[in-house]
Amino acid sequence: MSEPWQWDEKTWRGHVGRVRAGQPLRPESWPGGAKVAVTLSFDSDHETIPLRDGEVLPGKLSQGEYGARVGVPRILRLLDRFAAPSTFFMPAVSALLHDGEAKSYVDAGHEIALHGWIHERNTQLPPEAERDLAFRAADTLERLTGTRPVGIRTPSWDFSEHSLRIIRELGLTYDSSLMADDDCYEIVADGEPTGIVELPVEWIRDDMPYFMMERFAAQRPYTPPRGVLSIWRDEFDLAYAEGGIFQLTLHPHVIGHRSRVTILTELLEHIASREGVWFATHAQIVDHVSIGTDLAR
Repeated sequence: MSEPWQWDEKTWRGHVGRVRAGQPLRPESWPGGAKVAVTLSFDSDHETIPLRDGEVLPGKLSQGEYGARVGVPRILRLLDRFAAPSTFFMPAVSALLHDGEAKSYVDAGHEIALHGWIHERNTQLPPEAERDLAFRAADTLERLTGTRPVGIRTPSWDFSEHSLRIIRELGLTYDSSLMADDDCYEIVADGEPTGIVELPVEWIRDDMPYFMMERFAAQRPYTPPRGVLSIWRDEFDLAYAEGGIFQLTLHPHVIGHRSRVTILTELLEHIASREGVWFATHAQIVDHVSIGTDLAR
């Protein structure tokens, strides 16, 4: 294979155009005349990250267990206080390890969505394995909750060259793994609209880059919790001014700790102090932005 600097125009255009942002999907208004849509998401990874990497010693597993044992109950109480329906992206193995947790999200009025089987790395899998794990995960979450997921977040936002085809085959409404906008857009594949809505993520609005600690690697927490609060508050304030979406990606085993759930509480207090805030799940956001839109379904 030639080096990138040797590619002809057709080659580099082909790579860039494989999966692209299509029509913007910011609506003219939000439900009830709200000025901003706020959608919180929680990736309930728990023990699956070390398990995915074959790490089976108690230390790493206990760090993940904290998310289910302590983080999730704190988060659910907080969301109930602010009447904030949210989306929980959950690997199927997490749901199987923690009996009743996935169902508790749905029972509390939240959304359950796909997040892989064991938090696998899609770009390291053959396409048939990625497909098999995605379908097994969807079937498992449906069996445990009584609800078929309509959305996906690829584990680690690891979107392979086969992921979009699998998403379409699953019949999903949306993805939340890509980063081409602040607001929703339709995904385009090789120049053709797909009808799949992207609800974008960003590392700026994710708790892990700020707070994770890897003992034997270079990853170390580098921003004090209230420094993160300042960043997220600024992100919300401009989303409010623009009439767009404020989205967060959080992890129970990360944000669930005392000093961190405290800043999430303060952020929600700040958000709730503003008039015209619509708290919604990712699926509710996608349904609203799709109304009256010519999506290629």
